[in-house]
Amino acid sequence: MSRKTETQRTRHSAAAQEFEPDSEQNRDAEEERQDDAVIGIAFWSSLGAILTLVAVVAVAIWYFKRPAPPVITQQSELKAPVSRDTSRIEIPRMKFTDITEESGLRFTHFTGARGEKLMPETMGGGCAFLDYDNDGDTDILLINGCDWPWTNVPVDPQPTLALFANDGLGNFSEVTAQAGLNLTMYGMGMAVGDYDNDGFVDLFVSAVGKDYLFHNERGRFRDVTEEMGVAGADDQWGTSCCWFDFDNDGDLDLFVGNYIQWSREIDLSIHTTLDGKTRSYGPPLMFRGTFPYLYRNDGPRFTDVSEQSGLQVRHPDTGVPVAKTMGVVPADLDNDGFIDLVVANDTVQNFLFHNLGNGKFREIASDAGIAYDGRGDARGAMGIDVARPRNDGCWTIAIGNFANEMTAFYMSPKSPLHFFDAATATGLGPATRLYLTFGVLFVDVDLDGRLDLLAANGHLNDNINTVQETQHYEQPPRLYWNCGPRSKPEFLNVPPSNCGADLAAPMVGRGSAFADIDNDGDLDLLIAGSGSVPRLLRNETALNRHWLRIKLIGTTSNRDAIGASVDVHVGDQILPRYVNPCRSYLSHSELPLTFGLGESMSVDKVIVRWPGGQQQELGGLEVDKLHVIEQPREAN
Repeated sequence: MSRKTETQRTRHSAAAQEFEPDSEQNRDAEEERQDDAVIGIAFWSSLGAILTLVAVVAVAIWYFKRPAPPVITQQSELKAPVSRDTSRIEIPRMKFTDITEESGLRFTHFTGARGEKLMPETMGGGCAFLDYDNDGDTDILLINGCDWPWTNVPVDPQPTLALFANDGLGNFSEVTAQAGLNLTMYGMGMAVGDYDNDGFVDLFVSAVGKDYLFHNERGRFRDVTEEMGVAGADDQWGTSCCWFDFDNDGDLDLFVGNYIQWSREIDLSIHTTLDGKTRSYGPPLMFRGTFPYLYRNDGPRFTDVSEQSGLQVRHPDTGVPVAKTMGVVPADLDNDGFIDLVVANDTVQNFLFHNLGNGKFREIASDAGIAYDGRGDARGAMGIDVARPRNDGCWTIAIGNFANEMTAFYMSPKSPLHFFDAATATGLGPATRLYLTFGVLFVDVDLDGRLDLLAANGHLNDNINTVQETQHYEQPPRLYWNCGPRSKPEFLNVPPSNCGADLAAPMVGRGSAFADIDNDGDLDLLIAGSGSVPRLLRNETALNRHWLRIKLIGTTSNRDAIGASVDVHVGDQILPRYVNPCRSYLSHSELPLTFGLGESMSVDKVIVRWPGGQQQELGGLEVDKLHVIEQPREAN
């Protein structure tokens, strides 16, 4: 109601008091005055409504015609986490030495960045340990990017994949061209596996655009992508991928994660900035999700069963694809004989695909407790690993997350498909929160029988420190030592004085992998760098501990024995490990299993559970030695 109308009503009321209430004339006059008041109220109300409508229309026209504002990525101020008192726990000295240059590993990752800040430029790349020539030595493969097709002055020569052969002592020589891998692509990650069971591991490479499959023909690779039907769509962006036998038919099938629906045009249309002025790499929240691929090995080619297998998750309200896959690990979490898939998705919920054993999967991450964090929020999930670090039946899923988000540490102490995040309880939460973590690896670096955790860290934006003092583009890799489940905390951040300055030196870390490159029984580390050289770290820990290494060869199961589990019994301990080279971020570790035995000089027995359910028991094996175990052929 207007102030003028309210004044009119006051005046009319005052005037009415001058008339006698019983006078007909007065009543007529009062009715006339009331009619005038009503008319006045209606007039001013209509005028107000018209003016309001005009204002709304003007605002709407301005809103829809205004220029699109830049998307500003706001960084929360990070405070240093409060750490527990660990002065009573003595961390062993686990020295690692950077031997990248002296070993002959000469490689620089190429991003193709020319100032446009396109997302793929900051997300690569992967690394792998593999025995490509089947000579018993662990070789190295590094994935590279390339120039974009629209680049005016491309580099010459164009970058390619890089393969380095090991001489058995940890010295490497490049053999990329001789092996037939001198191809240029915008590569991301890889999966290494013998898909045709001929004794030589084959190679799948995920990429921005077309993916590639190379058949290993006794040490030389041939591109068989098209004939095998696994190229994928030209507009997809492949990330982490893995070989595994999901239907237990004895050959390896292929899972390929895809990230976001991306193109240069989409990327440039999203005006992302850190400071309101300078363009930066944008968050995946601004892009639509995708579907992963699942290729069933039907020999002689593969069949895309992504949809019928149940791996295409859609948003229940919009029907659009949900997945923004960064990491994947296959593991039989409920020990039913069929391998499940755990998928880390960036800024949307994670997935747990439970293998139903009939060629189909059911997505159960929310029910299992790994879809979100403890507040029900999705995190910026990157790399992933799955293991049993407490040497019991409790599976643990570690997922590296974005800065200001703790590394997830989902444990299943009571039920195999029900997890809770124990990051804070185990001590990993405060220690990991400041870092942007890509690759995570469970690895027993000191051979005490307990799996430690390695984290490869590095930010996306090279200018992040200008807007947030606590963040840096280059970040140190971190090693978290497993003190045992009875220790408080269970995991401790190993300082440079105990692991060596070479491991802790800052870098833009992405993929990571482990292998015994010099056949001395301990595990060495490889960390890929975005737009930089990788870091090969030789394990020079001198604690005089014993070890056992086992390489499995399948006969009725897949030859790589991917999906097999091995329990080594040592006194009152059981050390459980399983064969899964696909782990971390875009990367692949060696196939042989390493068991740290600590001070024990013997093992009591070894139990192997082969894919498909066959069980094999072996007596005490000689320690400090690699044992090759072939799957026995069952009698007809």
